[in-house]
Amino acid sequence: MSDDLRERVRLAHEQNNYAQLFELIPYAALIGIECSRLGDELIFRLPASKNNIGNPLLPAIHGGVIAGFMELSAAMHLLVCTGSASQPQVIDFSLDYLRAGYLRDTFAQCQIWRQGRRVANVSITAWQSTQAEPIATARAHFKIEESWIADPGP
Repeated sequence: MSDDLRERVRLAHEQNNYAQLFELIPYAALIGIECSRLGDELIFRLPASKNNIGNPLLPAIHGGVIAGFMELSAAMHLLVCTGSASQPQVIDFSLDYLRAGYLRDTFAQCQIWRQGRRVANVSITAWQSTQAEPIATARAHFKIEESWIADPGP
């Protein structure tokens, strides 16, 4: 499994097509997460979908969908950037909702603050109209396997 996963990550990174990695996680496919690489950065996208609405009066994305999007973005970011032999497992996740996430495309960017041999700390920022006005920020700790780093960039 680990060699297959590493090969999938390598191909996804090489082709700048991360859809095959999201296929490994049914919830990611359900809410429609996408990813693309811009230079050295990975940008995650949650396309606007009526299926993700939590408050139909605004309409606004369900808070659980925003949290799931951010957590899965961080896990994928770690998987791609660290070359972990298995999918990272969340230890804890702390989220601050800053403003409503309206029914429009939502984006997320992650940053690894600290990575050890078994644990990594990641911060996640989600926004809609401009990155300077985030709708939510989060911090997560993940359990990871021994990493191999063939290429330090995402």
